[in-house]
Amino acid sequence: MWMTPKRIRMEVDEALVFRPEWTQRYLVVEPAEGDGALCLVCRRLVASTRERDVRRHYEAEHEFYERFVGDEERAALVERLRQGDMSLAAVLTPEERATRAGLGLCRFLALKGRGWGEGDFVHQCMEVLLREVLPDHVGVLEGIDLSPEITRQRILSIDSNLRSQLFNRARDFKAYSLALDDQAFVAYENYLLVFIRGVGRDLEVQEDLLTIINLTHHFSVGALMSAILEALQTAGLSLQRMVGLTTTHTLRMIGENSGLVSYMREKAVSPNCWNVIHYSGFLHLELLSSYDVDINQIINTISEWVVMIKTRGVRRPEFQSLLTESESEHGERVNGRCLNNWLRRGKTLKLIFSLRKEIEAFLVSVGATTVHFSDKQWLCDFGFLVDIMDYLREISEELQISKVFAAAAFERICTFEDKLSSLQRHMEEVNLTDFPAFSIIVDELKQQFKEDQKIFDPDRYQMVISRLQKDFERHFKDLRFIKKDLELFSNPFSFKPEYAPISVRVELTKLQGNTDLWNEYRVKDLGQFYAGLSGEAYPIIKGVAYKVASLFDSNQICDKAFAYLTRNQHTLSQPLTDEHLQALFRVATTEMDPRWDDLVRERNDS
Repeated sequence: MWMTPKRIRMEVDEALVFRPEWTQRYLVVEPAEGDGALCLVCRRLVASTRERDVRRHYEAEHEFYERFVGDEERAALVERLRQGDMSLAAVLTPEERATRAGLGLCRFLALKGRGWGEGDFVHQCMEVLLREVLPDHVGVLEGIDLSPEITRQRILSIDSNLRSQLFNRARDFKAYSLALDDQAFVAYENYLLVFIRGVGRDLEVQEDLLTIINLTHHFSVGALMSAILEALQTAGLSLQRMVGLTTTHTLRMIGENSGLVSYMREKAVSPNCWNVIHYSGFLHLELLSSYDVDINQIINTISEWVVMIKTRGVRRPEFQSLLTESESEHGERVNGRCLNNWLRRGKTLKLIFSLRKEIEAFLVSVGATTVHFSDKQWLCDFGFLVDIMDYLREISEELQISKVFAAAAFERICTFEDKLSSLQRHMEEVNLTDFPAFSIIVDELKQQFKEDQKIFDPDRYQMVISRLQKDFERHFKDLRFIKKDLELFSNPFSFKPEYAPISVRVELTKLQGNTDLWNEYRVKDLGQFYAGLSGEAYPIIKGVAYKVASLFDSNQICDKAFAYLTRNQHTLSQPLTDEHLQALFRVATTEMDPRWDDLVRERNDS
């Protein structure tokens, strides 16, 4: 099986080194200790030395200084700031400071999933604190309004500001991909979260929420298509620049004749479009795969146990680790769907497996049925499920590692497929070395049923592993179609030109003969190398770089949204418009900072 050749540094991000040109561009200097970037305006330390983090701080906090455009003006400005001259700074009035503080608090409430009405409570807490600690400063709270209506309006304003930044950057995307997540259930409604990953001219990657679509109102695939195309049009993006689609593997997404993916691919077919690369296993891999490997409805039974423990065994010391883990995931209030999703995680099943003896004793003490603990088939299925889900947890966690290119992510998928083949062979040989939980169950059953020669049927579990192998092959088959592009992108200097497409051979030969570029490739990461590669001299290779870099390389942003939904499902289940829900998801998942000065001016002008 082809696998992407390894390379130590696959990050898209720039090297973590301060660059002298940032001083004039972003008004920062390298601090004496050499870590991060020190802002000359606010004297705050930007902990990261990635250019995009430094730039975001500048754009969000000090956009006022963009009026100084010329090189001489910027140099003079830097010199004055170095000497501590802040006379040019945009001085905020007390009212503007109060507005900015209110906006920051509203954003914080949204990040923590708190309800609109809790702003007043925060205001009261601050008032009590100031009265006791700084009584002379209580008056600063007079201009900070955190009433429910104002909080709602400010969250929408922040969303609009972030969306505007995204759209401005999207217009410069050389290529982009979409991730479609239809597993967001809020109260009784189902939403499709549409995420975008775009690549700018300098190979800078941007991942963000594009829009959310209420599936109750857009039930048909045609309606979904129209809503997505409308969102792309609003962002100034055309299908000609779309490279990839990442989805869940539900029928709504990948149905052969009626799935959304087939519709979008058909829409994107034109002489000017790239062939859209689709892979469906990235999103919620652990959750959705659990439905395929849970061959005896194990999780439904365990769910009943956990509900009973939460109601009748909450004070038992042996279950505190389980209850603590549950509350850390979704709080004290939990609905059936969140509980089901939590139980479908390998980490949770492993914990419950370790408590199986205690759970059996508890069920006996409350008079509940324990028939499953004497069922050989059920116990074997339970042990097998724990082991398989633990392996799925491992690959799912590996796919959460962001800021790597799709080639590295695909390598992890290939490694996992090799692991499945190994598990298949071992099960055929009745070798349970790689099945620790299953092995424990089998050993216990052998002690209990000494006369029984056949404790379990290996064929039963070989079929499950085989089905999982076929699923992975189907989910990621498109990545195999572009394996040459992935390999060429990862290792342009070791890729043999005769194996490259005819259109790129001349450029590749020219590239491999360039000593200066070879030296750059050795010392820079791939993002830096391709950012500096001349698009005029190597247009085809540069195009391949844009395409590969735009493919989603992790499920991190989708998991961030899903975790936010799970933790705050009670708050989000309150009456909210789709517009407010989209604002909350955007604030929770974006890496951009709002441009506070713009928001303050908007408040003052209104």
